[in-house]
Amino acid sequence: MWSTAREIAEGDLVIVWMTRDLVQPLAISSGKELNTRFGVYRHAELIGVPYGSKIGSRNGKGFIHLLRPTPELWTLALPHRTQILYLADIAFITSWLDIKPGSHVIEAGTGSGSFSHSTARTVGPTGHLWSYEFHEARANKAREEFSSHGMDEIVTLTHRNVCKEGFTVVDTVDSVFLDLPAPWDAVEHAKKALRKDRATRICCFSPCMEQVQRTIIALNDAGFTEITMYETLIRPHQVDVTPPLPTVSTIGNQLKEMEARREAKRLRQIANSRSRGDKRKREETEDSAEDQSAEKRHADEVDGSGKRHVEQTP
Repeated sequence: MWSTAREIAEGDLVIVWMTRDLVQPLAISSGKELNTRFGVYRHAELIGVPYGSKIGSRNGKGFIHLLRPTPELWTLALPHRTQILYLADIAFITSWLDIKPGSHVIEAGTGSGSFSHSTARTVGPTGHLWSYEFHEARANKAREEFSSHGMDEIVTLTHRNVCKEGFTVVDTVDSVFLDLPAPWDAVEHAKKALRKDRATRICCFSPCMEQVQRTIIALNDAGFTEITMYETLIRPHQVDVTPPLPTVSTIGNQLKEMEARREAKRLRQIANSRSRGDKRKREETEDSAEDQSAEKRHADEVDGSGKRHVEQTP
């Protein structure tokens, strides 16, 4: 689908990885520059660099990684023309539709092409994907991307309203995937496109329960069996490395250190308490001595009759 060479060449499509949330496609063309907040990069200087390389910027502001395109990376980097399917949904649908090398598959609608790229890689050159898109501008853009990515022999893209006009193949495909606003209108057409000589499968991708209910009614009326519904959710988990358990000697030393700190704290408290008691006793002794001195001075000033004695100088 994409270049399989070891090194980047003129005209190659590369995936520029800047951060986990900032990934973009880049078509290499001499004379152009990639200007980002992580620095400036000349396309000419990227030619001949091996895929997977880490490249520093010319102005020293940062670096980027140049990766070989894969359907997974393309899903993260592609320009969104519609809401797209992400890896969890694509993997689940591919598994339950039993899509494998050599399979013949119908997809409607094409949208931004995330499911198309994954399916094209899965079916390989021995299989085929018929993709249908009712919006002409999106169909033309997707056709241009498929051609530049080397998918012309694997994917046939048709601008067509399959809910009204049906599909272009009959009794041909192993599975049908419908990503449409009203998939129930395309169920009868899908039944005609599915092979009659073996068990086949159909998947309808809908975000609302009301759509699911109408689709189930249409599938039952068309004679489909073993109808099931699934909800695919991604629940991230934080994974940390568990530190090794400490040894018995380490724990013993920690307990001894804790006991020594407690004993030191107890001795400080006792010393502080004694210091405060001695200070209080000294203050009480000084206060008592001052009181006694004052009483003595008062007694000297008063005679035995209780009258104050005043000396007169002749």
